[in-house]
Amino acid sequence: MISYVKGRLADIFGDTIVVEAGSLGFNIRVPLSLLDTLPDIGREVLIYTYFQVKEDAMTLYGFSSRQDLDMFKMLIGVNGVGPKGALAILSVLTPDSLRIALVTGDAKAIAKAPGVGSKTAQRIILDLKDKVPAEALASGFLAPREEKKAMEGAAGEAVDALAALGYSQAEAYRAVSQVEIADGMTAEDVLKASLKHLAFL
Repeated sequence: MISYVKGRLADIFGDTIVVEAGSLGFNIRVPLSLLDTLPDIGREVLIYTYFQVKEDAMTLYGFSSRQDLDMFKMLIGVNGVGPKGALAILSVLTPDSLRIALVTGDAKAIAKAPGVGSKTAQRIILDLKDKVPAEALASGFLAPREEKKAMEGAAGEAVDALAALGYSQAEAYRAVSQVEIADGMTAEDVLKASLKHLAFL
């Protein structure tokens, strides 16, 4: 019913933003990961929306791109995952991080979302893994068929070290893939650089 809302960002509170459009203020619930990408209050925004109608409430959920909205719709299509759970997942994982978790089978990363247990995370992977093509991954992220080849040597050792430190495979691959690995860098060098990136994930 409401495909998107375009207007002035009027307010932000918790996981809800208010967008003023056509003299109306729309309350839109968004993933926490989206908040860092918003402009300053008073600036124009375009939010793609999913409109949920229930007997006791009508709720708008918003995303920065159609691809992110599609990911939300895929999540709520999984048995046992409603809009609240999908929003929780996309609050702890960016859509790109979720995609890499799906294609690598990283249930641990998905289960970090509040209210999402390991069984639900496994069900999400089972249902959606084949629906996320490798080419849909953002640049800088590794598709499964590329991981083994790209993560050899120092990079591969750094991924293993991060996993041993308790990071999920998705987090480890993402951090290492953001390091500019120069000739002569040791696994320790890559690990230290990766940990700096993880501080901002």
